[in-house]
Amino acid sequence: MALPPRESGKYIAERAKHISIVEEGVDALADLLVEEYKAGRLGSENFYECSLHPHPNDPQALNWLIVVDTLNFCFWHDESEEGWKVEGHTGYFALCAAITRARKEEPEFLNPAYYAAISELQLKKILRSDTKSQCPLITERVKCLQEVGNVLNEKFQGSFENVVKESNRSAVKLMNLVVDNFPCFRDEATFQGQKVSFYKRAQILVGDIWACFRSKGIGYFEDIYEITAFADYRVPQSLMWHGILKYSAQLNEVLNSNVVLENGDEREVEIRGCCIHAVELLKERVNKNLGKLRVTSIVIDHWLWKFRRDHSKQVLKRKIPFHKTFSIYY
Repeated sequence: MALPPRESGKYIAERAKHISIVEEGVDALADLLVEEYKAGRLGSENFYECSLHPHPNDPQALNWLIVVDTLNFCFWHDESEEGWKVEGHTGYFALCAAITRARKEEPEFLNPAYYAAISELQLKKILRSDTKSQCPLITERVKCLQEVGNVLNEKFQGSFENVVKESNRSAVKLMNLVVDNFPCFRDEATFQGQKVSFYKRAQILVGDIWACFRSKGIGYFEDIYEITAFADYRVPQSLMWHGILKYSAQLNEVLNSNVVLENGDEREVEIRGCCIHAVELLKERVNKNLGKLRVTSIVIDHWLWKFRRDHSKQVLKRKIPFHKTFSIYY
């Protein structure tokens, strides 16, 4: 059995060969995040900064979230090339724009009965690009949608809401329900003889439900603080910027050479595990400074992800690399 994400992050960080976590960097960013919290810039409301996200009064909100997070992986492209775009949006926001467009063109798109049988041609149309660069891993995305649609139809009466209700307000139980029932969310690896987990998309799905419904009603989870950061390509760059993650010269050289790492490569696992553990350390320091459990790893992750996006040109200029991996898990 794999260690849960938090324990996996700690296990990996303590044994990493290529990466170290700098305590001074953690302290400095924790101080900044406390100020961000006090200024109202660190909270679940960040979810609504994207106008493409659904609102809790949208009857299709849960269906939107499960579809988007089923497809929410691998949007990176070489920084010297123009990537996939939808209605002017890139990356994750391009996906949101494509799904919003699809709801207008095909009203049944968010219905599990529809996407359980979706074809590659249909999904290509839904995810069509403004540019010559198409959305990567289309075949894998079709398989993921079909898998999720079929499982929802066979086990949950065609309703993702039934999955959420079965969790009984537990974020961890919902994460495990998703991972156990939908293999395409089962984001695991083996590191130094130990099976570890990251569950990026399963956890971001829980986090999106929590944020979308403002921790009320079906979006309320008693243990939301148990959810960790969502180990991806971009958050580690923000942690490097702030002097929290330090890569070895060898790892930096590999990443700056545009080497594509296999999913499960020791270096890739270290980056993702150290990312999770670093954010857990940040959460502990921030909440200690605030004197109460107020900030989740989710909102710290959102802040770091947005920081990288807002400072993309500076990150590129400073040659802070991101690891390149083709994977359905993040």
